[in-house]
Amino acid sequence: MWSLKSWQGRFLAHPLAANERLRAYSGWCDAVEGNTTFYATPTRETVASWAGQTGPDFRFVLKLPRVVTHERRLVDADEALRAFLDAIEPLGPRAHALWIQLPGSFAPADVPVLDRFLRRLPAAHAYAVEVRHPAFFEDPRSAGLLEGVLDAAGAEWIPFDTTAFFAAAPTSDAERDAWTRKPRLPLRTRALTDRPIVRYLGRDDSERTAEGWQRWVGIVAGWLREGRSPTVFIHTPDNAEAPALARRFHEEVRARVVVPALPEPEPVGPATLF
Repeated sequence: MWSLKSWQGRFLAHPLAANERLRAYSGWCDAVEGNTTFYATPTRETVASWAGQTGPDFRFVLKLPRVVTHERRLVDADEALRAFLDAIEPLGPRAHALWIQLPGSFAPADVPVLDRFLRRLPAAHAYAVEVRHPAFFEDPRSAGLLEGVLDAAGAEWIPFDTTAFFAAAPTSDAERDAWTRKPRLPLRTRALTDRPIVRYLGRDDSERTAEGWQRWVGIVAGWLREGRSPTVFIHTPDNAEAPALARRFHEEVRARVVVPALPEPEPVGPATLF
């Protein structure tokens, strides 16, 4: 996501052509969730445009198409998977990880299916799995089963931390909508690889969002000291302040451990003499 309407004129210049918005976004953040690939596989030309708008160190975490993960549930999906892998090839190393988000009905009994799927994937990419069945978080045996499969494949487990969001009743339309759609699962903070990925959902109130991510500031700083290379995505129900919040999180981590500064955003308004 790099083209939210509410960002235009605030974080991105307005008007700005659609094929220039990712370039402007990359001045705020150096990674993006590729959620649109869940709904449709882009053309190679589109993906080449993404590569052309970003530097070589920019990170895409791209979600596998839903036909692979939700409709076929990782079985008999070779054609759709090949089309996706071919489409994203222009990104090269910018494709930081391929994100396998599984439906909430994907249970511990289905882990052997995931195991077979991961073993057949090309080694050219890194993979990260997001599960939403409660048993993986509440039953140590189920968690251990999944961790074993992921470890064997060198794949990461993506936690989606919604604990701060669900800590108090919703107070806005966006929060009420998210309240019915987002997963309510226990917190998980363990990394399996040297490239952990965290998804965090706060509140529409920026201060409450920052209060809720404090545990992650320490965890991410610790990962960096260990030599890991984490990627963190900051969300709120309306995402109106997400780019600024992401930079704020980054600065809080930088206060604890030495990491490079984020790039300087492009000016949003027109240049003036005063």
